[in-house]
Amino acid sequence: MIKRNERMDSKNSRLLKYSSMDVNELLKSLKSSPEGIEENEARKRLERYGRNEVSHEKPLKWYSHLLRSFINPFIGILVAIGLISLVTDVIMASEPDFKVVIVVTTMVLISGILRFSQEYRSTLEAENLKKMVKTTATVIRRDSGRREVEFSELVPGDLIHLSAGDMVPADVRIISAKDLFVSQSVLTGESEPVEKFHVTAEATENIFELENICFMGTNVVSGSALAVVIFIGDSTQFGTIVKDISGRRPVTSFEKGVNSVSWLLIRFMVFMVPLVFLINGITKGDWVEALLFAVSIAVGLTPEMLPMIVTTNLARGAMAMARKKTIVKRIESIQNFGAMDVLCTDKTGTLTLDRVVLELHLDIHGREDERVLRYGYLNSSYQTGLKNLMDEAIIEFGDERGFNEIRKNFTKIDEIPFDFSRRRMSVILSDGDDILMVTKGAVEEMLEICSAARYNGEIVDLTREIKDEVQENVTKLNMDGFRVLAVAEKRGLPPKDNFTVDDEEEMVLVGYLAFLDPPKESASKAIEALRKHGVEVKIITGDNEHVTGNICRRVGIEYDRVLFGHEIEDMTLEEISEAAEDTAIFAKVSPLQKAKIIRALKMKHTVGFLGDGINDSPALREADVGISVDSAVDVAKESADIILLEKSLMVLERGVLEGRRTFGNIMKYIKMTASSNFGNVFSVLVASAFLPFLPMMPVMLLLQNLLYDISQISIPWDGMDPEFLKVPRKWDASDLGRFMILIGPISSIFDIVTYLVMWFVFSANTVPEQALFQSGWFIEGLLSQTLIVHMIRTEKIPFIQSRAATPVMVLTALIMVTGIIVPFTVIGSSIGMVPLPGEYFMWLVLILTGYAVLTQVLKRVYIGRYGKWL
Repeated sequence: MIKRNERMDSKNSRLLKYSSMDVNELLKSLKSSPEGIEENEARKRLERYGRNEVSHEKPLKWYSHLLRSFINPFIGILVAIGLISLVTDVIMASEPDFKVVIVVTTMVLISGILRFSQEYRSTLEAENLKKMVKTTATVIRRDSGRREVEFSELVPGDLIHLSAGDMVPADVRIISAKDLFVSQSVLTGESEPVEKFHVTAEATENIFELENICFMGTNVVSGSALAVVIFIGDSTQFGTIVKDISGRRPVTSFEKGVNSVSWLLIRFMVFMVPLVFLINGITKGDWVEALLFAVSIAVGLTPEMLPMIVTTNLARGAMAMARKKTIVKRIESIQNFGAMDVLCTDKTGTLTLDRVVLELHLDIHGREDERVLRYGYLNSSYQTGLKNLMDEAIIEFGDERGFNEIRKNFTKIDEIPFDFSRRRMSVILSDGDDILMVTKGAVEEMLEICSAARYNGEIVDLTREIKDEVQENVTKLNMDGFRVLAVAEKRGLPPKDNFTVDDEEEMVLVGYLAFLDPPKESASKAIEALRKHGVEVKIITGDNEHVTGNICRRVGIEYDRVLFGHEIEDMTLEEISEAAEDTAIFAKVSPLQKAKIIRALKMKHTVGFLGDGINDSPALREADVGISVDSAVDVAKESADIILLEKSLMVLERGVLEGRRTFGNIMKYIKMTASSNFGNVFSVLVASAFLPFLPMMPVMLLLQNLLYDISQISIPWDGMDPEFLKVPRKWDASDLGRFMILIGPISSIFDIVTYLVMWFVFSANTVPEQALFQSGWFIEGLLSQTLIVHMIRTEKIPFIQSRAATPVMVLTALIMVTGIIVPFTVIGSSIGMVPLPGEYFMWLVLILTGYAVLTQVLKRVYIGRYGKWL
């Protein structure tokens, strides 16, 4: 701790030193220049300093993973039994017998290698998926100019350009800045963005208060800047924090649920195993054999395959979703994806084509006016911040009409970048004779800064009557589905180097630009498909209610009311939650209000949020599952759990179904394991109490358990019934305990029937005949356990109404055949089994048929009572 504090103090002192230098001194200290460093020098520094990556829990090397695959309770108990057999059957025996040792060693190798191959491959697949989502920075280098590079390629001394929507890729010192506001909430927890400047900073005890330093992991809310990289990777403040908390990720509700299954069975094992040991020790008199049998029962109750099955399911689900253009950044989020019953999204690009077209350029009377187009073109083409779709539409429209020639008459002096509180942006230009400001933005905000208007060709005061006329014209356009921006100008500004938002006043309203973003043809189909699968779509937008309502009506989203941002601001979470039940549109909301809506919806629902802008990042973090797109701004992609390679609700719907399929397959294994293990213990207790010998030798029980586990490794490749996929699925811990207690004992009934058949029909009722009894129960127990895979995987009639996927059919059939022939092989005889008479198999068919019929009957009763199966 002392050394760590010393390193922190050293790093902070260097940070303070860099912040207090003037720019020339700083660049000299970092061996950089105003044009950046050269590519060759960047490569040398990359080798020297390493990649700009923060330490995280990296995947284990293959040999470490292989070693860990052999460290679990199942293998530990097998090894213990093997060692005991080595002592009793080899070292202390007059005639050494290696059969049990060889069988146990084989089982250890099979179990460990199976687990290694599945889990290691799943880990590699998950890592490959993460690499598909790349985050880049704009770097300036002396010999190659400005270009995009991955975060990891940045080195100290690199010059980078920052603009709205960018995530700060390293700890950097600002060289020049324009209205730069940065959100540092990821480091400080403060929700309000702070302004950063290029001026030399004064000394401060709190390094996060340094006005000319931006830190890795923070994001640019508005403005732009040129900065030089000073610290990268683990040397950054973010890197230091992450390194300290590495490995302490919060446990999700899904992980808690999986862990609860393990602990439930372990508690059950702690209670039952000593009981089995005592009963067998007392009734049989062989305490060593009773101990081995008890630990074998412990193996049977240990959910040793649970981590592998869960990991494989999630990784396979993630790969399947990737093939459907959905990249899963955190595979744990798949469960929430499948459980999602409310999807919140903006309309632009999701419901609409995301190809905004400038349709109209009008004066305030609603007449076409080229002056408005000219001003809009100058504003959009001269801005250096984040250009949105409307800016691109204006520039494209103007270029087609030769407006790029107009730029030759103007020189840019300054700009005031867009931000989400002002909802406007300005450029300051000079035409040689005059300095003018051209501003465009949301109509309401523009009216607040205008005192005059160009009315019938003349500049007049902006009266209430004119404002009403403007609002009336804009509302008509909105009702027709147009998005509208107002344009204003201001001339005769005094010359100065730095203009601010305070200069946006006393402006002249010129007119407005109207855009169309038509709805996608697939939007209505996708919304209907999501609705059929139990997902309600709600629109949360900063746009006005008229444009939003027009689009919603055209794509089939019905709504009776609209909630506005100013209303939400004064409501409690409980009030929003209640109101949101019959509200489909939330309009004119701010970024923090979006997050508040998501937080309120989560009180009753599992909520997904689809967003791609800077203003969406709070909501993305707040949602149960944050969804973004590959073309989103950096901070949105970093905040999301899932990335769509195509911004489409159809892609999302396919991803939701894959999430539900993955969750369903996990639940299959958990319920199979819990019920099967629970039933087996009852069978063992009955046998232990009444038989003069063990119902099965410990090594037989272990072999049976291994074969059963192998039969289940194909579950991740299974499908789900269409009915299961139709509704959202949530983790329900209470259902698991109920399922285990009610369904588990069914197998015990037929185990006891098997005991009676072996005892009375085949006279396997003495110690000399115990091998026949044990062989008979071995086969019946394995086949009934394997059959339960097919009985539990569907609420329908297995094989008739619902068939498992081919891998499941093949593997379970192979295991059943293997189990039947083992007593007839050398392996079987080496562990004390004997061949069974042909008549036994007729009884076996009757027993298994009865088992399947009774399970199906009770399945219908269970579903009728509790309304669900898986």
